[in-house]
Amino acid sequence: MAMTKVLFPSQYLSMHIISGRNTQVSCRSSNKWVVQEDLLRATSTYNQDGFDSTNFGLLVKDVKYALRTERNNNLTLVDTLQHMGIEHHFQEEIQSILQKEYEQSACFLKYQNHHDISLCFRLLRQEGHHVSADVFKKFKNNDDGTFGLNLSQDVNGLIGLYEASQLGVEGEYILDEIANFSVGHLNACLANNDSCDEARIIKETLKYPYHKSLASCKAKSFINNFKGINGWGKSTLQELANMDYSITKEIHQHELIQVSRWWRSLGLAEELKLLRDQPLKWYAWPMAMLTDPKMSQQRIELAKCISFVYVIDDIFDVYGTVEELTLLTQAVNRWELCAMMDLPEYMRSTYKALYDTINSIGYNIYKFYGRNPTQNLRNTWANLCNAFLKEAKWFASGELPTADVYLKNGLISSGVHTVLLHMLYLLGFGLTNQNSIYLEDSSAMASSVATILRLWDDLGSAKDENQEGNDGSYIECYMKGQKNGSIELTREYVVKQIEDEWKQLNKKHFDLMNGSLGSFSKASLNLARMVPLMYNYDDKQSIHVLLEYINYMLYDV
Repeated sequence: MAMTKVLFPSQYLSMHIISGRNTQVSCRSSNKWVVQEDLLRATSTYNQDGFDSTNFGLLVKDVKYALRTERNNNLTLVDTLQHMGIEHHFQEEIQSILQKEYEQSACFLKYQNHHDISLCFRLLRQEGHHVSADVFKKFKNNDDGTFGLNLSQDVNGLIGLYEASQLGVEGEYILDEIANFSVGHLNACLANNDSCDEARIIKETLKYPYHKSLASCKAKSFINNFKGINGWGKSTLQELANMDYSITKEIHQHELIQVSRWWRSLGLAEELKLLRDQPLKWYAWPMAMLTDPKMSQQRIELAKCISFVYVIDDIFDVYGTVEELTLLTQAVNRWELCAMMDLPEYMRSTYKALYDTINSIGYNIYKFYGRNPTQNLRNTWANLCNAFLKEAKWFASGELPTADVYLKNGLISSGVHTVLLHMLYLLGFGLTNQNSIYLEDSSAMASSVATILRLWDDLGSAKDENQEGNDGSYIECYMKGQKNGSIELTREYVVKQIEDEWKQLNKKHFDLMNGSLGSFSKASLNLARMVPLMYNYDDKQSIHVLLEYINYMLYDV
């Protein structure tokens, strides 16, 4: 990709040096989402101990050799690299292994146990290879509905089946049966398990299935508990993973500092005190979505886009009257700098900052790829404001729409379409003669992700921290249309909707992986995986799981 800035290990060393001094970031302040550059004065691990780029290269070389020669354990090794978050060093080798597995139509015949077949199925589907779920039918015992497992001895088989079931699409009832079967028996194993390690693995699997979770959230635990593969790889893979983690952490710190300084330069948080001032939280989205360390510029630009989704949302939610918000929406639809003169004074700086930032992103994409997508970018901001305005009018009138009407508009007001369109162009897609095809495919993917985000958001009982104002709820709209619906039954219904939408998302992911939008599809999946972290509020309106993730990615806490 032309826009990707390739960094080699020796270049990582100075990335955290800003203005001639070491800077660190932290979320442990009165506003945990503000970047405090001077809060910590620790220096880089690799500046202290010295970064051995030669050793790093040798470790990568050893793993590549293993991928080419350890044929009996190749899938386990691929799975290990993905769980450790270091697969980006071995994409060519991994793709070659999985392609060969797929081309061998009898690939499932050589794997006879439940775990190995489940692993092969999951790895192939993750990469978009069409493999039938019927492979699991040979295990099913029609007499008792089980899948041929000795439950007291094959916990790994149960875990494998459960993980594989997460990649199902609509109509694959065998995978639904496997999910129900494996969940029930894994919970039974927990109740009768004396092994702390095994119990921990079962709990983590049930709470965070790999396909629906960020790999980076589980990487630390996986690395620390890794025992090797048939006696090989423990020290090699752990050392490589820890070195790669430290390198990536410094890249993220450097990017976050750039985003924070850009945000401060706008001065919006000082001018509009009720705006959420959360650059650390905003940056967490692209940090999770775009995992390749080389995509620094894309993460920074995407963080700017995401920050304005939050800012404009706050303007509509806690500041403007319907009349003022109508003027803002008209101005964004016009997309002319002079349009800000028609706005209330407190809106002008926000409008200009949005106008300048999005135009700048469009121009930067033009410099890298030779096509300027600003027209489409401005259109998606107009659509977002139109959706926000529709909600504002609903809430001002006190008349809630039906659940279906609310959700249809909520997919746009979630901001997902806006964010993913920017990401599409930042990754270099949608800028050729195939533009309309790319836009249609990416929009379908965005709709599923937006549905998951909107329903997850509305499931929460707490508002975002430091935010007050009017906010809609799918649950409220749904219950209004039910004569005898309880909140418990409604929440169960919404959870089922999210599960079903994941099946739709899986299907769209498989389709895009078979096309040319693979990297876009993987990043979109990561957005969906990030949603539970962002909206999992506790009783104190805090997002503890998200804070743990950020601390791990940025501080090794």
